[in-house]
Order: sequence, then structure tokens, then C-alpha cells
Amino acid sequence: MKYSRVFINSFAYELAPEVVTSRELESRLAPLYQKLRIPMGQLAALTGIEERRWWPKDHRLSDGAIEAAKKSIAETDININDIGAVVYTGVCRDQHEPATACRIAAELGVDKSTAIYDISNACLGVLSGILDVANRIELGQIKAGLVVSCESARHIVDITIDNMLENQNIQNFAQSLATLTGGSGAVAVLLTDGSLPLKNERQHKLLGASHLSAPEHHDLCKWGLQEVGLKLHREYMRTDAVPLLKEGVALAHDTWKHFLAQRDWVADQVDKVICHQVGSANQKQVLSALNIPTYKEFPTFKTLGNMGTVSLPVTAAMAHDQGFLKAGDKVSFLGIGSGLNCMMLGLEW
Repeated sequence: MKYSRVFINSFAYELAPEVVTSRELESRLAPLYQKLRIPMGQLAALTGIEERRWWPKDHRLSDGAIEAAKKSIAETDININDIGAVVYTGVCRDQHEPATACRIAAELGVDKSTAIYDISNACLGVLSGILDVANRIELGQIKAGLVVSCESARHIVDITIDNMLENQNIQNFAQSLATLTGGSGAVAVLLTDGSLPLKNERQHKLLGASHLSAPEHHDLCKWGLQEVGLKLHREYMRTDAVPLLKEGVALAHDTWKHFLAQRDWVADQVDKVICHQVGSANQKQVLSALNIPTYKEFPTFKTLGNMGTVSLPVTAAMAHDQGFLKAGDKVSFLGIGSGLNCMMLGLEW
């Protein structure tokens, strides 16, 4: 995938307001920790995540996406009628149908000709949405498109903690640990063909993307429903973290080689990388396998946790705002999602 007329003009985001520390979650798991003789502090020690953010209990997912989208529109002053697609890409949705994008588009007041739909691809949802809109722009179908997402971890973490207390064994603890890293936030990414008179001067050129998959590992991480009684189902999430990390790193290594070859780059030509934020072990092993020095990467997992689809674009926005990403930088977005899928995007900042 190569692009010649696609630009990212805005990364706008909303962080959930409630800060939840790893210590707070561990205090709720005290009976399990005592039974298994797990010392307090292990959650942060194993993941590198000290805190994450959650939405209030009554928060509606589309509300977060709407606020991020309004920020994006305000900072660019784009004419709402120029937005040819609104794509919602979160793992979490308001409901099964209609598409969560529909309420967002209605609140924004988009034109009737605007394409409105959801995309689902685990933690790669926003990257998938970016490429979907980029393809429409490259083909000349639309001038601009908005990719939005909102993720919420509160509900699934609460359920997981209840399950860990009901089934106090080390295997359940290991398969539940990744869920406890979940954070919450919302993002909106505006892409254009570069021809619109926008208020801000941000115009990051999308150069290309690579995607490889290993679907034989689809069973390593699951978030869904399980039957717990007659006509009763409960949400659950489990992760086989060790094999997931091993296979994810192997897939990332292959995708990185494919990405560099496609761009005719060598690794040293990549000035900065923005990765999907999972935790310290993932960061270390992915960067090591790809021979990327840590100074080229901007981590946010320590205070934001894993916000799913929202993690990478919010990290990119923060990296830009703090001066880490500079004009002219060759930047790669690196994402691995359960399934397994791996996507890498190349941009000129």
C-alpha cells in the first residue's frame, strides 16, 4: 500500500477522567494475593503500568468519540460537508447495531452523502480505519474522512476481578493479568487530500503501509461472552500472554522487514516510532526484535495503560504536542492486534 495524496491533519483525543492505580486494583484482589502468596506491587512490576484512566460508570462510548471529533473539527475548522466518511473503529461499541458511527455522525451534522460505518480489528481498529479512509482519498472518492474511537476498560476489568476472586488459581491469574492493564480514552483522526483550506498547519503525509497476519493464533486472546447458566451469559476476557507475545514479536519482525523493503528504507532511516501501548515486556521485546533503540520510541503505558485502539493515536498526539515528533521526521506507526494481525504505517511528519 502506497499513497501519494493522503495527509493526517489532526489527532484529537479525550482522556477518561478517573485515575485508577495498579495498587487500587491489587487491593481488591487481596484475598487472591494472600492465597497464592503474591506480593503487592506485582501488577506494576510485571507490566510497567502504574495507573490507567476510566470513564464514569454511566459514560456512553459514543460521547467520548463525539467530543474528540468536535475537537478535531474545531482545531482544523474543516467544513463539515467536506467530510466524506465517518468511521468508528473501537472494540467497544454502544450496541451491536446500528453502527456506533451513526450517532457520532448525527451529532456532528454531516452531509447525507457521507459514508458512515464501523470497523472492527481488535487493537488495530484505528489503523485499519486510517487505511480505509486513505484508500478512499487516494482513489479520489472523498476529500476528507474522520476516524473515531472510544474504549472503556472499567466494565471488563470489574468482571475479571470478580472472576479472579471466584477462581483463585495461578492459571486464571496469569490469563487475567493483561485485562487489568486496560485504560480508557477516545480519539479522532482527520485525514484529507491536502487540498482543503484548514486552520491548522499540521499536514503529516501518509506514505504507505504494510500488513501481515498469522490467523492460526486467533485463540490466544479473546474478549466475548461465555455461558454461565441457563440463558445467562457473562462477558469475559482471557489472554495467553506468553505465546501471544512470542508469536506477536515474530509477526512484527516479518512485518518490519516487509515495511522497510516496501519503502526502500533501512532501519536507521526511521527517525521515530509510535507503538501500540501494551506494557513494558512488549515494549522491550518488540523494540529488541526490530533493532529499534528505545530513544526512538515514545511510551505512554506507564500512566495510561493499554487503551486498545485508542492507544497508538493518542500516543502520537502526545508525542507531537511534547515535541518528540518533529516536522520532516520519518515516522512509523507499529501495531499488533489479537487475531494475530500486524500493521505498520509510514509517515513524513
